[in-house]
Amino acid sequence: MRAQSNPLLLKWYNAFMRLSNRALSPLVQHASDVHLPLRGECRAGQVYLVGAGSGDAELLTLKAARLLRQADAVVYDRLVGDDVLALIPHRSERYYVGKARGHHSVPQAEIGELMVKLAREGKSVVRLKGGDPSVFARMGEELDALAAAQIPAAIVPGITAASAAAASMGIPLTDRGHAQQLRFVTAQLCREDGTPDWTSLARKDETLVFYMGLSKVSAICQGLRQAGLPDEWPIMLVANASQPEQQSLVASLASMPEKLAAHPLPSPCLIVVGSVVQRVATTPVALASEFISPQEITP
Repeated sequence: MRAQSNPLLLKWYNAFMRLSNRALSPLVQHASDVHLPLRGECRAGQVYLVGAGSGDAELLTLKAARLLRQADAVVYDRLVGDDVLALIPHRSERYYVGKARGHHSVPQAEIGELMVKLAREGKSVVRLKGGDPSVFARMGEELDALAAAQIPAAIVPGITAASAAAASMGIPLTDRGHAQQLRFVTAQLCREDGTPDWTSLARKDETLVFYMGLSKVSAICQGLRQAGLPDEWPIMLVANASQPEQQSLVASLASMPEKLAAHPLPSPCLIVVGSVVQRVATTPVALASEFISPQEITP
């Protein structure tokens, strides 16, 4: 007979387990006693292009946290969270070079010159970029500037906004029953012809993630509908993914522009298009960050 089927046996079983745990506890290494495998140090005269992740300091990589604690100088962007910046020691020099839509506080060329100058002064430099430095973050331009000056560089990846947004909403970016492909797209429409190839993007077997597209939601919805996606195709907006002020809006391609006008979202905002969005209302999982209570508006 199983102990769980008899109240008396269950009582004795639970008592036995408690005694066993107490007896074995001295032999078990506690989490506070575990030393994380952090090694290395910031090298003088080198620049580290570090991903700050989505803003939640607990989603920062261990390597990124170590470099922030060791660097002589930190050059950081607008989208780096305050909790992440709090990891920088007071002794370290800080340089803010953030950009907002339509306003660049420091031109890109000057950012490159600043990193080169600091490195040539013999300082270890962390170039701290929101999300992952290799995803729509001008990392290539900064690597070119460092290479031209013969400054050694290293790249430390971070959690990109797409991963953070999907995790915080409890959905996958890919799923065998929904999407076998995943595509990241910049919504800035900066190509020479100024318009994405909507026909190639309007597929039902993939998930589309548009970065920096809050002001272009109407154009995205219209372009995908005209290219063949149905009016009822799901779309989700997530602002400030993984942060306490996270907000989300779920609708269809046809209804999203009107819903966004009625319920404006702040920037930065990520756009997810695809049938995986349908899982937002059906997936019974906790949010990735315990402190987040996103405002969600469904169709």
